[in-house]
Parts: sequence; structure tokens; C-alpha cells
Amino acid sequence: MADSSEAIIAVAVTDIPLDVSAAIAGASGPDVGGIGVFVGTVRDSSSVESNSDKPVIALDYDSHPSLAEQRLRAIAAEAASKWELRRVVAIHRTGHCELGEPTVVVAAGAPHRGDALEACRWIIDTIKSTVPIWKREAYADGSSWVGDNA
Repeated sequence: MADSSEAIIAVAVTDIPLDVSAAIAGASGPDVGGIGVFVGTVRDSSSVESNSDKPVIALDYDSHPSLAEQRLRAIAAEAASKWELRRVVAIHRTGHCELGEPTVVVAAGAPHRGDALEACRWIIDTIKSTVPIWKREAYADGSSWVGDNA
């Protein structure tokens, strides 16, 4: 287990399209033997059960202006304290996102793949359940907010 102060942590909530390659590069380094990566993208099927028959045409994300990024940083630091991570990158989009567009990128760099992969999964699951970022699905005939945290 690493002390989170040893890990390099980069987080952001941004309305700018995500650069997946840059996020992966941010988790790379000479002390990293494996990088666990998750890229969430806009899909055409609904997460809202009552709208399962409606194709999604886009997503819109909103977030708490300061708490979302603070929470991302806290999650990254907690992951670095649980697993032997050297670098953590966690970036989430806000604003309008088209089909296929990346909306969240998590990259966890560790000396060994097990820590990288386990930490990456824990980070994205924790982001989805605790970060104040909200998702609205857009359909041809309207839109619907999804859950409490997206």
C-alpha cells in the first residue's frame, strides 16, 4: 500500500472534450508497470427504465461547481492509499456530449497490473455513486435526468 502523498494525482471536471491519450500519458511513468484505464462514452440506449424504448441521441452533464472536483481528488487520494498507485488521472465531462464521445476517463498507474486494475474499477464505481455530477439523457422527443449521481 502506498501513501497517497507519493502518488501524482490529476483530476478535473471540464466542459472541454476529453483527450483520452493525454489522460493515459498522465498515468504513465518509469515507475509504472501497468495502467488500468476506464473510458465511459455516450451510448444510444437509455439508463432510465421508463425510457428503455427511446434511443438516446446525446447526453448533457451538470456538476456542483466546486464539490465535484474536490470529491474526485479525495477519491483518487483514497485509492492511492488503498493500492500501490504512482499516478491517478480522473476527468469527467460536463455540458453537451454526442454519441460515442468520451465522458469520463480514469487511469490508475501502478508498478503492477493488479493494483492498477482493481483501483481503476473502484475509482470509477466510487465516482458514479458519490460525485455530484448529474446526467440528462436527450431523446428525439425530449429528455430525462438519470438517478441521483451519474
